[in-house]
Amino acid sequence: MGKMKEKLDQIHNSLAMLRKEYPDATLGFVNFMERVGKKGALDPKTKELIAVALAIVCQCDWCIAFHVDAALKAGATKDELMEAGFEAVLMGGGPALMYMQPMVQAIEEFSKK
Repeated sequence: MGKMKEKLDQIHNSLAMLRKEYPDATLGFVNFMERVGKKGALDPKTKELIAVALAIVCQCDWCIAFHVDAALKAGATKDELMEAGFEAVLMGGGPALMYMQPMVQAIEEFSKK
């Protein structure tokens, strides 16, 4: 299993534990995330591309794994993800450039499904 797939499994395991032990707080966040991700003025793919860029700027490997996977499932291409990543670099500078590495790794791992 690749590193980014492990991150995705960690998210799912963590959320399962949090849902069981702290259902009110966890379900509130999960419901909010689901509502925000639904089609509105922006389609889900565009929203996931934005989330990928934000995950890079925030330097969160788990968020990168989660949102790259979701973006690919929503129909995003590698080129679209790379452009979103470079938008993050534009706003986040050198540290964001370094966090393109886990994004590229996630694209490679999740594209092999």
